[in-house]
Amino acid sequence: MKVALVHDWLPILGGAEKVLESIYELYPSDIYTLLKNDDALKGSVFESAKIYTSFIQNLPFSKTKYRSYLPFFPFAIEQFDLSAYDLIISSSYAVAKGVNVNPDQIHICYCHSPMRYAWDMYFEYLKDAHLEKGLKALFAKIVLHYIRIWDYASAQRVDHFVANSFNVAKRIKKYYGKQSTVIYPPVDVEKFELCEQKEDFYLTASRLVPYKKIDLIVEAFSNMPEKKLIVCGDGPQLELIKKKATNNIEIVGYAKFGTLKHYMQKAKAFVFAAKEDFGIVPVEAMSCGTPVIAYKNGGVLETVVDNVTGMFFEEQSVSSIIKAIVAFESKKDNFDPTIIRKHALNFSKERFKEQFRAFVEEKYNAKN
Repeated sequence: MKVALVHDWLPILGGAEKVLESIYELYPSDIYTLLKNDDALKGSVFESAKIYTSFIQNLPFSKTKYRSYLPFFPFAIEQFDLSAYDLIISSSYAVAKGVNVNPDQIHICYCHSPMRYAWDMYFEYLKDAHLEKGLKALFAKIVLHYIRIWDYASAQRVDHFVANSFNVAKRIKKYYGKQSTVIYPPVDVEKFELCEQKEDFYLTASRLVPYKKIDLIVEAFSNMPEKKLIVCGDGPQLELIKKKATNNIEIVGYAKFGTLKHYMQKAKAFVFAAKEDFGIVPVEAMSCGTPVIAYKNGGVLETVVDNVTGMFFEEQSVSSIIKAIVAFESKKDNFDPTIIRKHALNFSKERFKEQFRAFVEEKYNAKN
């Protein structure tokens, strides 16, 4: 069985890349991706992997401004010649699933999500990018219209979809008309040790981009000066968030793994306001025995057990976050770090590998 792995892009190592890493460990194979950043891959399993990139790699500022080349992504991904492989495994949240395959090949797609800015977050994306009116906005809307048509058509080339949550499985059915099997992504829970002694601060950690809603969390704590918040992460909104932060809020910026783990272990709770497909970071926090206070939407509904491993707030708003923090303070002693960690172990890397290998072998053997 000759295997090829396809991933959207590799400029940084995030949650989707952790999934790719586990798949690569199961099937050490050639990797095809639109572009890569060798500096970001240093020290990872991908450093020694054979990686093929597209022409996007050679375009100006591709390592940092790659999203500007979105109109070229469908064409670029279709240029990879995968005819020498028996099995294609794509790890896709954009265009990786769109590679061309022939009828004798099997294509299994681990779908992190249908392309969010083309589908369910279309209007939110346009608003955040200030592309609601004007000539530039018209061009963006035309491009995304074309992307949606291509995205649906390319999804029909996939033989079997694996969704990272029931939340995503529902979208795959809605937008692509395809059934999928849910296999939760791998979380390195073993790298995060249980800590039962918590300190008097809250934590949030994320890439600082609009849809993560870190600005709302910061605004909420600026209205609660007696409560300390630590913010870990870097990104386009860093300066905006710094301006909103009051004296009780510490903006750490990018945090190395050891620093982030320390904060996760010691925080009284982890605050999470994004609508995520799955949400790996809340599970990492729970693996430290730390309860999660999360927006009641998306993947956290499948990972956080209300009033056992965390609590929910109803809206992505400052007032809703404040209400949840106040409620948590009144019952924080009810959360048992040992129970919280035990629950997080259900999302381990070994569990993912076992389930994904079994799925791939079942589908491959059924075809052959």
